[in-house]
Amino acid sequence: MTPNEMFDLTGRVAVVTGASRGIGEAIAHALAGAGAHVIVSSRKIDGCEAVATAIRDAGGSAEALTCHIGDMDQIESFWNTVRDKHGKVHVLVNNAAANPYFGPTIDTPLDAFQKTLDVNVRGYFYMTVHASRMMVEQGGGSIINVASINGKNPGLLQGVYSITKAAVINMTESFAKELGTSKVRVNALLPGGTDTKFASALVKNDSIRETMLQHVPLKRIADPTEMAGAVLYLASDAASYCTGTTLAVDGGYLIG
Repeated sequence: MTPNEMFDLTGRVAVVTGASRGIGEAIAHALAGAGAHVIVSSRKIDGCEAVATAIRDAGGSAEALTCHIGDMDQIESFWNTVRDKHGKVHVLVNNAAANPYFGPTIDTPLDAFQKTLDVNVRGYFYMTVHASRMMVEQGGGSIINVASINGKNPGLLQGVYSITKAAVINMTESFAKELGTSKVRVNALLPGGTDTKFASALVKNDSIRETMLQHVPLKRIADPTEMAGAVLYLASDAASYCTGTTLAVDGGYLIG
């Protein structure tokens, strides 16, 4: 198998959540560039349509389909639509996430706590359940959970978010153990500090950013596109013997 064949996703259907901007948008473009038909998903249709249109304008294949993964009814409806329209899914990238509260963990409001768990844990779990059932039926697939370096090293003033990302790492390993014999691979991406709107409270704050960069050997914040290559690897046949792993793309933060 040539390098190009190893990363070729032609004929495969890929779902990317939280794909209307940032890391998810970059991942959607990368998977489409490798030949996948990408279902661009997020809460709002306008953002999804914009990304899907940009992919098609670049010669790729994509469609927009909304889903708020914090809403169980929307998850059910989303997968019913995917099954009815495509009958299969080869790649799921769980990227949508919530982090509504930034501050002392002991002061976390209950509604922020609940929203963070509903999206980051329950949402990832049931998106994986639905996708993996289809993948088992069809004989295999790849699921990539976008966790965070905070799942390994809790972020200051990001307690509940960090806890949920640790849960995502364990969830990844749990599903990987059970689904391996069905040829469904489950892996996690651990992004470091990345220049996105989602992470603006960190990367746009000079004091916080400089403190963080003291622990980053590469001494810079990542661009969202720098996360896409790792996901393409995990989604493709290049990672055919890779499951249950966590791949940190963090500029060396976890060793810094």
